[in-house]
Amino acid sequence: MSNSQVQSTTASESSTTPAVALKLEVAVLPVADVDRAKRFYESLGWRLDADFVRSDGSRAVQFTPPGSPCSIHLGSTSSLYLVVSDIEATHAELVRRGVEISEIFHRGEGPGRVSGPHPERRSYASLASFSDPDGNNWLLQEVTARLPGRVDANVTSFTSPTELAAALRRAAVAHGEHEKRTGGQRDENWPDWYAEYMVQEEAGEELPL
Repeated sequence: MSNSQVQSTTASESSTTPAVALKLEVAVLPVADVDRAKRFYESLGWRLDADFVRSDGSRAVQFTPPGSPCSIHLGSTSSLYLVVSDIEATHAELVRRGVEISEIFHRGEGPGRVSGPHPERRSYASLASFSDPDGNNWLLQEVTARLPGRVDANVTSFTSPTELAAALRRAAVAHGEHEKRTGGQRDENWPDWYAEYMVQEEAGEELPL
């Protein structure tokens, strides 16, 4: 293969590389009886991550198979969750690629959607959806701080520069508040503080002050 062919192939691959990370983390399984399905997956020894009623009255039940990076929700219809660290950047990237995607929305206190990201940008709260040509449903969900127990505290990973930069910006804001609380002096150990903050945020543990 000539150098020009290699360069052409590399350029083509580069142009199709996503600028944002899309992590397939949840598959929604349609079930006829949530309690019966819950008993079944409990009998398999799968970790029960959640079982609660949302503000709109729907029930959220999530399990994770042992060692799996992807979980399941028990629901009434099937869909797949793509977890992102910046839903606005991801939404813009998909629009740029010609995807017919919904507006960004969040769930309000009652049934239905509320336009725009969650006003506090609460983790897990900002969403957007799209479908492929065969009607398979995909749901984007912005996650910045994990709920406790969802991620191994010893494993922290960032799969794109965009995701890492967003985590660094959140750490920088939090560290600014930390410096204010400690008398406004420059923290010479800020790299250690950043590292602790980012690891604990990813694992859903208590954040440093």
